[in-house]
Amino acid sequence: MKKFLLSGLMFCFSFLPVMAENIHFDDGVYKLKSVDNDNSKIENEYYKDGENEESWTSKVEIIYHPDVSNPLKYASDMDKKISTKENLLLLKFVQNKKLDIAVLTYLENELKDDCACFIYNVLKYEKHPDKGIMVLRFAKKYIVNSNEDIKRIANEVKLINDDYMERIIISPIPPIVKENIN
Repeated sequence: MKKFLLSGLMFCFSFLPVMAENIHFDDGVYKLKSVDNDNSKIENEYYKDGENEESWTSKVEIIYHPDVSNPLKYASDMDKKISTKENLLLLKFVQNKKLDIAVLTYLENELKDDCACFIYNVLKYEKHPDKGIMVLRFAKKYIVNSNEDIKRIANEVKLINDDYMERIIISPIPPIVKENIN
């Protein structure tokens, strides 16, 4: 009887949908809201409750590049791209060649619907256990209404940058979700 009951329970649980875990970062809980799978890369976007792609204060992204093999070279190329764009400001770029991990941070300025903001980005690049590389990105948005806001944001980013880099280095990258969650 016990074997029959156990077999029945295992059969029932085998048909439950696989759900992505929530991500806990920066004292927030982020839930998977979108999956973009275009065969060259897979992106998972996580937002806090009540936030989405159009309206957010912070978010976490996990990006899987199956055809990229070297996270250090990829991060270095991103570093060079950031340095050439007018609306991006590179803050810091570090590599650990022994662990094949790179971390970079940058500020992005954006003007959307007459709303100016800065987006603080911190990204970690590392090898995927099987093939390709994984990128973990945390982004935090700051609304800019005055010059005082710019000074306040600059001071905050200066204070948090090293801490966020350390946090993202020790944060494990969750498995990628390949199929849409709807």
